[in-house]
Formats: sequence, structure tokens, C-alpha cells
Amino acid sequence: MLTIAYIGNGKSANRYHLPFSRQIEGIKVKSIYERPRSSWERIEGINYTSNIDDILNDPEIQLVVLSIPASVHYEFAKKCLNAGKNVLVEKPFSETAAEAKELFNLAKEKGLFVQAYQNRRFDSDFLTVQKVIESKVLGEILEIEMHFDYFRPEVPESVDKFSLDTSYLYGHACHTIDQVISYFGMPDKVHYDVRQLLGKVRMNDYFDLDLYYGNMKVSIKSSYFRIKPRPSFVVYGKKGMFVKETKDKQESDLKKFYMPTNEDFGLDSPEDYGVLTYVDNEGSYHEEKVVSEKGDYSLFYQALYDTLMNGKEKLVKDEETIRQIEMLEEGIRQMGHISKE
Repeated sequence: MLTIAYIGNGKSANRYHLPFSRQIEGIKVKSIYERPRSSWERIEGINYTSNIDDILNDPEIQLVVLSIPASVHYEFAKKCLNAGKNVLVEKPFSETAAEAKELFNLAKEKGLFVQAYQNRRFDSDFLTVQKVIESKVLGEILEIEMHFDYFRPEVPESVDKFSLDTSYLYGHACHTIDQVISYFGMPDKVHYDVRQLLGKVRMNDYFDLDLYYGNMKVSIKSSYFRIKPRPSFVVYGKKGMFVKETKDKQESDLKKFYMPTNEDFGLDSPEDYGVLTYVDNEGSYHEEKVVSEKGDYSLFYQALYDTLMNGKEKLVKDEETIRQIEMLEEGIRQMGHISKE
């Protein structure tokens, strides 16, 4: 049995963690630290505490999951490691690559585990794109566009000064950069276009990153000002293209409190399936829908269990997290908000 505890009892813990960790046989959620008292309904059988020492000093707890603001990830991860606990850290993992390296080194020194929570490796749209690429029908892949758009102008309009806490790059590119690195590896080079559309001193509300892999380019684009979102994925190959308009449905189901215990949780409807268009080796034209793969964030917790209890390799490698944070830092640095010192 892997016994875990959460530090933080807000939306992230209750929406993106607990519904999935509690699906895994062999994982027991023992305690949750909350302060102040959360408005989320308490779960029977879990100990809720406002004293963090109840978690750090509990010998039964093997893993602590940090579901708290990114600005304190480094501080609390270090505190948990020094208390002898393995740690899973929400994303973005840390504010700087130097902090990330320090945490990984500390965990190594103590014989402990620390890892970033990258549940979106198990998004339906991302898994479906992998299936299409690996089918080889598109031939050599030349370009991929990934979009993560909102129409929420009130968000950047309500923020009158820049901070990493509100940075769109830090808050959202940590999803998409990780997807690209996890599948394609480290890029040869990166081009950054990170903006503050409402003015230089305001919130970072837009980004457009190009990651280059030989002849292939992967573009990650996001904005708060897209009244109609761009397709989640567009994949261009020498023989055709694949367009997946809609994103993974797990988040939208969770927002409606439709839980993973339902068989159709997170499943795409046929109208949500992506469209594959290509010319085959005989020169025949094809246009067809591709049944979406099933997204399942509980697979992240299964991988976590397998690492800690069965000795399997970490799902999210240290070097992947470090490179991701380096890219986030560089994007903000090019805006003039992080010193090169």
C-alpha cells in the first residue's frame, strides 16, 4: 500500500488529483493539510488537518503531493524532502531551473523521489495525435501546431502588474511543453514570442513558442483573447494532415462534477473525433475520422505507484522538468522580466 497525503485542499487537489489517485488500487489517501478551512466537501475516511506536522511527522505517509501555489513549490518540496518524504509537485514544478536542480539533487542525496505532476501526458487529444503519427500514413512529419486558447479577456484585464504567479506561459505552457518534450525529446533550438498584450507592465497573456527538431517544427500557441479557439492539434506530414479540433474532455467533465467512476467519463463523441486527410502509397485520396483515444489521468498515478512500489523508471524525467523550466525562464527573460544573473 502506498500511503499519501496532500498539502492543499483547493480546486486542484479535489478536481485534478483526488478523483484519480483514489481510483488506483494500492494507493491510500490518509491525510490532507488545509488552511484555511476549504469549501470543498470533506471525503469520509481522510484525516483533515491544519497542522502540517501531522503530515511531515507521520511515519505511515510515504508520499506528499503539493497542490499549492507555484510560488511556494520550492519551499514546501524542500521541507517535505528534509522530513524524509517522497514528493509529487504540481506544475509548474518550480520558478527557476536552479531551484529544480537543487530539489532533484536533494532527493538523490536522501534516497527519495521528487517529480512534477504532468497529468496531461494522458490527454485524449495528445494520445490520439501519437496514434496518428505512429500509423505512418502522414509520412514524415513536417510541422505540428498545438493551441491552448481561451476567450477570457477579464482575466488579463483584472491583473495590473506582471508576476510569475499570473504568467500565462508559466501556468499553461508547462502543459504543452511537457507534452512535446515527453514525445519528441529535447529540441535542437527554440524561438520565443511571449507577450503582454495589454502593455509592458501587465500580465503575460500570450505566447507562441517554436521548437525545432531537424526539419520538423512544433509550435505551441496560446492566448486569452481567442473568441473561437484554434484547433487543439494540427499535424502536417508529407502525405497529408490531421486536425483535432477539440481538447480532452476530462477537465470539462470534472467541472460539472461528472467523475471518473462513470464509464463514459472524458470520452469524445463522434463529432469530436479528429479528421485525417492523406494520400496513400497508390495515390488514392482519403479523408476519415479517427476515433479518439481515451484520456485517463489516473494512469499518471498508476505510473507513480509503479515507480515507488515496483521500482519502475520515473515517468517524468528530471532532465525533462529542468529543460521545461529553462524554457519558461527564457521566455519570460526575453520579455525583460528575469535578470540574466
